[in-house]
Amino acid sequence: MLVLLAFIIIFHITSAALLFVATIDNAWWVGEEFFADVWRVCVNNTNCTEIDTNYRDYPTMQAVQATMILSTILCCIAFLIFVLQLFRLKQGERFVLTSIIQLMSCLCVMIAASIYTDRREDLHKSNTEFYHRAQEGSYGYSFILAWVAFAFTFISGLMYLILRKRK
Repeated sequence: MLVLLAFIIIFHITSAALLFVATIDNAWWVGEEFFADVWRVCVNNTNCTEIDTNYRDYPTMQAVQATMILSTILCCIAFLIFVLQLFRLKQGERFVLTSIIQLMSCLCVMIAASIYTDRREDLHKSNTEFYHRAQEGSYGYSFILAWVAFAFTFISGLMYLILRKRK
């Protein structure tokens, strides 16, 4: 039982770490001499421009930013609630509250990555001053980590739904 509990805790912490890296790191769209994420666009590793109100379709990027932040926060809250439920639930009960919050985190990261996937080309074309080399780029590791975090949060949310408290 302790091995299962350790696995679940490590899996959840890994999910949270993936969400933190995907949200913070600057590699959602990368190319030979530039990289971009949901916060800024950098050329030659030195010339970085923050994505702000001057950015066309800024509300779209704000939606991606907000849902990634919300996903990370919900994942951390789910972990804290799981730890509390370990001590408060009666034997045989399920971790439903933890599961619901973790699945909400999963939904948020899916929404953020989906918006970015769908709107990326339009964002780059309408903001050529930021993305003048964007046509040569590809999705970066932070974007891929966001989708991996989606899978991890989904799996852990289902694990919490199935899991029952034992001695």
